[in-house]
Amino acid sequence: MSLLQYGIGVDLGGTTVKTGIVSSDGKIHSQTVLPSLADQGPKTVIAQIKTAIHDTLKIVDGKTITGIGIGAPGVVEKEKGVVKNPPNFPGWNEVALGEEIHDSFGVNVEVENDANAAAIAEAKFGAGKNYPNFLFVIWGTGVGGGIISNGKIYRGPSGGAGEIGHISINFDGPRCNCGAKGCVEVYVGQRHLSMLAAQRVAGNPRSKILEFCGGDLSTIEPLHISQAADAGDALAQDILVKAGKHLGIAIAAVMHTLDFRVSIIGGGISAAGKYVFDAVTESVKSHVLAPMRKDILVVPAVLRNSAGILGAAGLVL
Repeated sequence: MSLLQYGIGVDLGGTTVKTGIVSSDGKIHSQTVLPSLADQGPKTVIAQIKTAIHDTLKIVDGKTITGIGIGAPGVVEKEKGVVKNPPNFPGWNEVALGEEIHDSFGVNVEVENDANAAAIAEAKFGAGKNYPNFLFVIWGTGVGGGIISNGKIYRGPSGGAGEIGHISINFDGPRCNCGAKGCVEVYVGQRHLSMLAAQRVAGNPRSKILEFCGGDLSTIEPLHISQAADAGDALAQDILVKAGKHLGIAIAAVMHTLDFRVSIIGGGISAAGKYVFDAVTESVKSHVLAPMRKDILVVPAVLRNSAGILGAAGLVL
């Protein structure tokens, strides 16, 4: 039996920096959470990361650390650990995050895009352990993704592979934040679903969505839509089924392009449950070539909020 190895995983988000000691069997042994203070610029964020790592190292208990892995938003130049233009991080252009952390701690440091890190987590420790090839989808505020090919992350020549949210499913559709029209993110992102639900509930005040959001339409979240759907609300079910169908079209495009059969979906909206996964699965099957249909599989991610730390640590384990 091989001895366990230990790495430090850092999950950098717009609100928090989460850091943990992770063993090679996929267990988090301790965790530190600090505010990322993203609005105060790169120097402050890096200082917070260093503080979180220092706090974690205090409770290493003599374990030998193989390195520090960091999952960060934005485009990552992996060879040099440079993070480029992460969303919701004012003042960032190109920051040599890997070099900064290496200089402070003197150990191997690997930096990866946060969606790719979550895909790695599911591949190593989660729902993808038995699938060497799969598309990982993060479905939350927007739609992101990662491609696991032969058990390893596929980044593409510049690190931008897996941006499933910007596959257009309607070339003449609404304008996306990226500038293109009809991106799937426009139709299934959290903001769109919340806005759509509020509009439809305003014309149907008997919807159970209103009950679950406490009567305030401005606070509707996908969780409220899911709760109402589970309670039998037809309007909520219709919203989720249509969102699932739209996402399925984009996933089918990836299945065709990569000759994949499996998609693993994580992120906040993936917790919506059966209505969503049934709709996504049916949509993928109806949009792929007939010989592929019997093998199509859409499954929920299992690591949830732990995926960021686990995937980051997986970079050095």
